[in-house]
Amino acid sequence: MGADTSRTVTGGAPGLPSRRLLVAMLLGVIPLSQFPIDVYTPAIPAMVAEFGTSNTVIQNSVSAYVLGMALGLLPVGIIADARGRKPTLLVCLALLVLASIGIAVTDEVWLLLVLRFVQGVGGCACMVVVYAIAADTSRGPQLTSLSGWLGASWGLAPVIAPAIGGLLVQFVSWRVIFGLIAALGVVALLVVWRLLPETLAAGKETPIRPGVIARVLGSAFRRTLFVGLTLVFAVFASAQLLFGTIAPVVYQNALGVPPAAYGLIALLVGAANLAGELATGALATRVSSRTLGFSALASFGVGAIILAASGVLVGPDLVLITLGGVFVMLGCGALCPLAYGLALGLFDRNLGLIGGLTSAVCYLFVALTMASAAGLPDTSQTPMGFIYLGCLAAGAVLLVLCLRKRSPEPAAAAP
Repeated sequence: MGADTSRTVTGGAPGLPSRRLLVAMLLGVIPLSQFPIDVYTPAIPAMVAEFGTSNTVIQNSVSAYVLGMALGLLPVGIIADARGRKPTLLVCLALLVLASIGIAVTDEVWLLLVLRFVQGVGGCACMVVVYAIAADTSRGPQLTSLSGWLGASWGLAPVIAPAIGGLLVQFVSWRVIFGLIAALGVVALLVVWRLLPETLAAGKETPIRPGVIARVLGSAFRRTLFVGLTLVFAVFASAQLLFGTIAPVVYQNALGVPPAAYGLIALLVGAANLAGELATGALATRVSSRTLGFSALASFGVGAIILAASGVLVGPDLVLITLGGVFVMLGCGALCPLAYGLALGLFDRNLGLIGGLTSAVCYLFVALTMASAAGLPDTSQTPMGFIYLGCLAAGAVLLVLCLRKRSPEPAAAAP
């Protein structure tokens, strides 16, 4: 990165909040992209029983949400570059709220899957538009650091959401979970409407023209560093979400852990993910990306080895699965915002489109991973452990290629 060339939104102009308030709003909105995934995973067994279907079908509701995110990220990013950050975010939050209400009242499993897809399309703006606003207002190491803090806030979902969901499903109903998502969406919508400024600078709007979009995408894909960092993000985001999809079934079905107790275990594992994201936020301006990246990869590797080896030698074991999950999530938590921040920091225009492209590639990987995971045996941690060993090998190669020298200065994404 180079010298700090930060651009900030301050309270100096009428109607604009201080930077601190702006960042606080971003930190509050971004978890809504992830919260709808993690909060209901403890309810999967209960939903299987109520709908009278299989684990695979209900687990595919996770895939449906992630697929909606993946397919929505790029067009939402394009619209945010053309029409502005604020109106795009407002429309998508409204979509998230309406889909969540629909899920809370439906009795049809096919409609559940459709609404989860729609919910994902709405939720994707809470990531891509938020990161575009971050890139509008920060550059260089400050953007990487802000990416870490946003990742930490995003990471609150894996920490607290399963615990909340476990309590609700055990003592109330899984339907209340989606009512809670809708309520949080309404709060975010009102805050954005009343307080969030438009951060897309006048003159930087990008008209929705297929030729221009194609040139921007072509320019991005020709940059091997961008492609490599995007793949790092995709690999470890997939690994991160895989644990939250498979672990609830292993804990509850193979080990007999009740939903509320699983929520507390997920709280511990999610705290490790949060710690990794906080580490990126705190250390990105103090240590090299190479040191940070390979330290995180080492943690991930320890967790992958524990899960794979314990699955083969011991079988389902609460302590070993949890310990492996802690190390895995600590590594993922640091690597995901590091890779995203470095990738987005390579550009200074078309930031919604570039952020949407990075996230879309990532969540297409995640959707494929979740769909494949739905068919895996869920009686032990062994399959998950061996998948993580593959992620470890792929991540090591990508980090060697991407972090072997300092990243170049930010460059324009479009001619």
